[in-house]
This record gives sequence, structure tokens and C-alpha cells, in this order.
Amino acid sequence: MREAVSEPHATEPLVLVVEDDLALASTLRQVLGASGYRVSVAESGSEARATLDILEPQLILLDLGLPDTDGLILATRLKTLRSTPIIIISARGQQADRVLGLKLGADDFITKPFDVEELLARMVAVLRRATPAHTTMPAGSEHLTVGDLTIVQARALVTLGSEIVRLTPTEYRLLVALATHVDQVLTREAVLKLVWGYNDPAAGHVVDVHLGRLRKKLQRASQPTPQIVTLRGRGYMLASPPSPALSQSDLTDAFVPDAT
Repeated sequence: MREAVSEPHATEPLVLVVEDDLALASTLRQVLGASGYRVSVAESGSEARATLDILEPQLILLDLGLPDTDGLILATRLKTLRSTPIIIISARGQQADRVLGLKLGADDFITKPFDVEELLARMVAVLRRATPAHTTMPAGSEHLTVGDLTIVQARALVTLGSEIVRLTPTEYRLLVALATHVDQVLTREAVLKLVWGYNDPAAGHVVDVHLGRLRKKLQRASQPTPQIVTLRGRGYMLASPPSPALSQSDLTDAFVPDAT
């Protein structure tokens, strides 16, 4: 197992790179190091699990094609060890792998070969989402309420009535984005920019998977819940209860275009 790169400032984010391609791992070590990250490299799934016993990385870059395990299976195991966000980096760019990776707990998916600047941008976005207490809300809205749903920004706390709804950082930011535009339609592009920090036309499945998880968690609560509505070809909306019966003209009037 390879030790983390020693850097003068321990506050710099530590990234665990799980990659058996030594040339690529070396390149990532150099690029990430030059960008202000500390880096530890694991060449297999067993090394990755052992690394998490002694280190606490802020982010994991995970290849799917490992010599001792499938990266999709490893993603699930790593999530049971720590809540560290995971970006899958893989030559397997099929839609099914992307969706399954996200369902198994990955926070993002980028296909090889990739642009280094895009990877760095996605890393920044994932790390930002991992600190939900800093999510920006309009001035004076420390408590955001939609029906029985309450979001307490200072604590990144979500409740439905008296029940706490436990969300991942990404689900929390997604809910905040919808709740701050309640009864308005957000385009998929707007959601990607507001929550993920980038707009990739091929990343629609990322929104759909996390939105599906969020919808299920809200529906499990016993209290009446705001409804997350998907409008095909338009976008998404958090409808305050009772769900308004919107006509096509209503939806057009409520439409929120791409975030800037």
C-alpha cells in the first residue's frame, strides 16, 4: 500500500486514488498534487479497504476495472466503511454502468479518457456537496418551510413534521434547490448547475438517480409531504401540498430556465 503524499499543510484535502494502471495513477498523483491535494494510491480493492483503516480521505477516485474485484461492488463496500464521496473513473462508459454506480453510492461518474480540468471541476463540486451546511439560501431564510417539510440551514437538518429525514449531502442540496423554487419548474440543466456545479448534457441520469432516492425518502415519512414532480421534457418541481393542479399554461409561467 502506498502512503499518502506528505504535504506541509495537513488541511489540504486527501484523495484516495484506486487505480491499477500505474501510469495513470502516477499522472493523477502529479496533477492532483499540483492542484493542492494530498494523494494516496491503492492498486486494488483490498489495498483500498486497508487504506481506509488508517486514513480518512475526503474523496475517493475509483476505477472499475481492478484486478481483485469489480469496482461497482467495491463502491458499495467502501460506502459501508466510510461516507466518503466517490467519483468513479472508468473506461466502461455504458449508461447501465453509470446508473448502477450511482445507485450503489457513487457521487459522480467520469469516463476515460477524460479531460483533467473537467475531473478537477467535478472534484471541487463533489467536495462542495460534501459540506451541506454551507449551502447557500436566500437572505433571511435560515428555516425554509414547505408544508410539513422544514429545512434548517445552520444544521443541514431536514424534518417532516416531527420526523428527521436523513439525506446524503447531494440529496440535501438537491432538496434545497427545489425548495427555494417551490412550485416552479427547474430545468435539468439548472439543477445540474445549482447542485453539481456543472452542466453536462450527458449527466441527466445523475439527477434522475439522486432525485429518485430523495423522492423515496420523503414518501417514507408519515407526515403529508411536498410532492417532487418530474415533467417530461421540462424539468422538476417541488409542489407544495396539496399538489396544485397545474395546466400547461401554468407550467410555462412557472418555468425556471437554466441557472446562470
